[in-house]
Amino acid sequence: MQYRSRPSLHERKNENPRYMPDSNPHQLILGLPKGSLEEATYELFGKAGFKIKPSSRSYVPRCDDPELEIRLLRAQEMSRYVELGMLDAGLTGHDWIVENGSNVHRVCELTYAKQGRNPVRWVVAVPKDSDIHSAKDLEGKRIATEAVGIAKSYLDTHGVTADVEFSWGATEVKAPELVDAIVELTETGNSLRANNLRILDTILESNTQLICSNAAWTNEWKRKKLEQISMLLIGALSAENKVLLKLNVQDCNIKAVVDILPSLHAPTLNSLSECDWHSVETVVEEDIVREIIPKLKAAGAEGIIELSLNKMIP
Repeated sequence: MQYRSRPSLHERKNENPRYMPDSNPHQLILGLPKGSLEEATYELFGKAGFKIKPSSRSYVPRCDDPELEIRLLRAQEMSRYVELGMLDAGLTGHDWIVENGSNVHRVCELTYAKQGRNPVRWVVAVPKDSDIHSAKDLEGKRIATEAVGIAKSYLDTHGVTADVEFSWGATEVKAPELVDAIVELTETGNSLRANNLRILDTILESNTQLICSNAAWTNEWKRKKLEQISMLLIGALSAENKVLLKLNVQDCNIKAVVDILPSLHAPTLNSLSECDWHSVETVVEEDIVREIIPKLKAAGAEGIIELSLNKMIP
């Protein structure tokens, strides 16, 4: 019996128009990452003003913006579907754009991850007691990874020939019994250390990217919609871990109070109905509020209010 290989994305796109998104001129089909970034992405969009309601049985979450249609896809394949126009836009990592070699437009960079706002890294890792100490020592070795293209590019850069095999998961546990080294994504390095692995080298740093197809970017309505989404998402990230402080202070104490405030910009001062009083507003890092509020009070500030922020738009 002969088995026919599965058609490529390009073949499916050309043979079956149902693989193409609806041609609604005022609707954007947006892919969001399914998996480790899913919860953080919902939270980010919520702060940006988009309420997305996930479904445990559906890959089509509901959004309160009628101009958005959401699809859940693995970040690994997002850029391919965007490149082919099956999605107008999507969120995925810089690493997967590189791995897929996708020709897409990068709308903006969004520095967030499931455990914080630091970039994630693709690293070469080996067992702690391995005699591999440099890229050259990988010559002739067996390497497991999900990012085969990224790994091979790294080896080529160092003039090294090695056997790179695709890993379907649980890559950390494969060394040293099944492979000599791995190329793996890490955010904190905790999983690598837990599996007695040490990092040999960092290959690539990656942040989440909002990308779109070249066709979507040349569409006036979709481009404007993407720019609006980008502005709101960046604004939501800019507001993370920051609060708005509001307080009242007499004229004679303004300098002492302002000197305490480590604001991002000069504090905003507004005159109150009582001629010798002002209201002061400023944005500060949340983790220093507990230190400066007692100082502000001691300097003569009154009516101090702390407000959380969802967005900061420059």
